[in-house]
Amino acid sequence: MHRRTLLKKLVLAAPAAWIPRVMAGVNWSPLPPAPLATSPFQPTWDSLARYQTPEWYRDAKFGLWAHWGPQCQPERGDWYARGMYQEGSDQYKFHCEKYGHPSKFGFKDVIHEWKAEQWNPDELLALYKKAGAKYFVCLANHHDNFDLYDSSHQPWNSTRLGPQKDLVGGWAKATKKQGLRFGVSVHAAHTWSWLEPSQRADKKGPLAGVPYDGNITAAQGQGTWWQGYDPQALYAQNHPLSENSQDDGMIHRQWNWGNGVTPPSPEYCEKFYKRTIELLDKYEPDVVYFDDTALPLWPVNEAGLRIAAHMYNTNAQRHGGHNEAVVFGKILTPEQRKCMVWDIERGQSNEIEPLPWQTCTCLGQWHYDRRIYDQHGYKSAQTVIHTLIDVVSKNGNLLLSVPMRGNGTIDEQERAIVEGIAAWMQVNGESIYGTRPWKVFGEGPAQENAAALSAQGFNEGKGKPFGAEDIRYVTKGKVLYATALGWPTAGRLLLKSLATGGPHYQGKVKRVELLGAPGKLRFERTQEGLAVALPAQKPNAIAYALKIMSA
Repeated sequence: MHRRTLLKKLVLAAPAAWIPRVMAGVNWSPLPPAPLATSPFQPTWDSLARYQTPEWYRDAKFGLWAHWGPQCQPERGDWYARGMYQEGSDQYKFHCEKYGHPSKFGFKDVIHEWKAEQWNPDELLALYKKAGAKYFVCLANHHDNFDLYDSSHQPWNSTRLGPQKDLVGGWAKATKKQGLRFGVSVHAAHTWSWLEPSQRADKKGPLAGVPYDGNITAAQGQGTWWQGYDPQALYAQNHPLSENSQDDGMIHRQWNWGNGVTPPSPEYCEKFYKRTIELLDKYEPDVVYFDDTALPLWPVNEAGLRIAAHMYNTNAQRHGGHNEAVVFGKILTPEQRKCMVWDIERGQSNEIEPLPWQTCTCLGQWHYDRRIYDQHGYKSAQTVIHTLIDVVSKNGNLLLSVPMRGNGTIDEQERAIVEGIAAWMQVNGESIYGTRPWKVFGEGPAQENAAALSAQGFNEGKGKPFGAEDIRYVTKGKVLYATALGWPTAGRLLLKSLATGGPHYQGKVKRVELLGAPGKLRFERTQEGLAVALPAQKPNAIAYALKIMSA
């Protein structure tokens, strides 16, 4: 047997604690990726524009997301691996108090603390299926650059360090066991600039001028727990700082690789490409979420285009020539929206979109924040359901993240919210799944005061709260569903869009039912609208779906 092959077999078979020392001194290079699938999609925007959103996704409407990785271990909120290096910030102060100064205890050491010891994907996926999710997405890597799967191209991964488990593999198995569509979210394209604060040093205090660990080298690992691992494979900071890098808000203006960002090296881009191709080939997701403007590394590199074409081509091969893949991107041009599904982060469109789209949002912070639990600050089941109803009426889906603790669990407040969603969906799901937009998405004062989108979204919660006069419409076959986002005090609901002589509903109303309540309802249709008498008893405390059937 060839020496390198023998050493690789020994490494893969060795206990995890031995691996750094076994690897030390070995000319270790990852295996080449699988050949790029080349037909029928090519890695160009023109070719990707032939994409058609699969019907399964249009019918699914609701997905759940585990945005979970080592940054959840401190339980101090989103972007911890960046914030811990920003002198004076909340996360920096927390980190110094809990772990020590970032020159001595860096993010690599946070990874070492993370064990995910109570993670039970089977139990969570059973709960999420009960809640009505039709697809599930797990984090494959974040901007922290740590792969949460068995990665040949990134030695800093969860099978070798931290939990020493194949987290994506475990999620994939549990998801498919429940019969749900499986997806991954990929964020690591941005590590190059996102982790630049790790190159800094304190400007004041007893350790002023002492560099953080962002530029630490493999040679400095002798005798440490990370001996044999190159920190630059994680931090990717062997490059000059971007323009105005000391401005913590600059990253947002440089997200599309412009405005003075230091260009990522070809080697960095190619490594990202190989890691992602391996992820797609090994775990075979139907859904890929990219946290990028358009596609990863676009427009400075074509890696994202190559990945998208490969995803579509290999997915179609697996599904007998029928493409079932969904790829998400943010801040898309009208032409790019033909190539993939537009994702709006923490926000909603204000109109029926001609192409399917998605809102992604979270019960709390993207990475677990203990303070939200302590302050009972999560979104309620009602808020989630109202968002879902609104989004679906405009041709969209909702992907909801349930924050996870570092140990792999969700807390009891989150569990109660998920159970509340489940209770509503089990009765009212027919007004959600498999529906399509009607001639108008709805009516009411909330839409009249809707907030505009900002950048990739971020307009949720900025408009007028939903109430009983806010109605959302969808259709399924010959049935029209009208869902009220509140219970009218008069016991009578008026649907103005169904007025006689109006432009929207030409047929005759034959029967009206309220999902979750027995029997048919009394109604009267006039030039003011369809007035429906509601029962004395509410069927739930969240939203009320009327099933309207024509003659």
